[in-house]
Amino acid sequence: MHVLGGSASTTLAERVSRELGNAPFAIPFRKRFPDGELYLRVGGSFEGQDVVVVQSLRSDSDVIELFLLEDAVREAGARKVWAVIPYFGYSRQDRRFFPGEPVSARALARRVETDADAIITVDLHSPLNRGAFLKPLHEASGIPAIGRLLRERPVDLLVSPDKGGVDRVRRMAELLGKPWIALEKKRIDSERVELYFPPAAPEVKGKHVVIVDDVISTGGTIVESAKLLRARGAEAITATCTHGLFLKDAFERIKAVTDDVFATDTVENPVERASVAPDIAAILRRELAQEGVESEPAVHAATARS
Repeated sequence: MHVLGGSASTTLAERVSRELGNAPFAIPFRKRFPDGELYLRVGGSFEGQDVVVVQSLRSDSDVIELFLLEDAVREAGARKVWAVIPYFGYSRQDRRFFPGEPVSARALARRVETDADAIITVDLHSPLNRGAFLKPLHEASGIPAIGRLLRERPVDLLVSPDKGGVDRVRRMAELLGKPWIALEKKRIDSERVELYFPPAAPEVKGKHVVIVDDVISTGGTIVESAKLLRARGAEAITATCTHGLFLKDAFERIKAVTDDVFATDTVENPVERASVAPDIAAILRRELAQEGVESEPAVHAATARS
């Protein structure tokens, strides 16, 4: 098995290769033509090999790069192409809200799998997105990665910023053996929300509280959650998420009302302290074992890191 790192996920791809016993790892050569079009080239031959292409899709440029990488390794003779997409962009448009809209998550899923045999992603935003894929989809969770880090810290209470994250915070609570609550949310607009404590909520005064979310984008929900918890007397507040986008001034606003904030490495960001590489590698090892395929030893890592 070979691991290829796209420009959006180079570090994570290398971590995955190490988790796979130092599987051959490569970074493709890439440049921009004068008109802005992307050129890339993978080194060597992948004839008869399984190739893992790791590339998050945070931007349209990332999407184009993934398409080209999949085509390149297919042309280089790959037996099977695994598209590892830690952050699957466009996943929040999982249905048509108004006439004439595309279902963006479905449209992207169908095109991603054109040159891929299987897809691995992490914490899709909506269960509806799973049905958008026609080829095998394996979804890892960011909860174990965050949990590994939280085990080293004082935690008294886990909080979901809304009811939509109940399954997520419950799973984290089971992992750490801690109590949890889900706040109630009323959205005002795309950046503003109002939050409330549920009836019979436990006391938070003097406690170390951890907010658990899947995506932090503008940070509005996290900021309001932290303010509400602080008003109730929380001693320390940590904000965590799987996908840390931190758009505009989100990071600074969150840091101003919390004691700490960190995310996983599905997206490169200033606080990616929890890695999902072990969880992605576990899926790959499981699937390869079922197929009876062994990963190639590190001596075969001949593709150039140009």
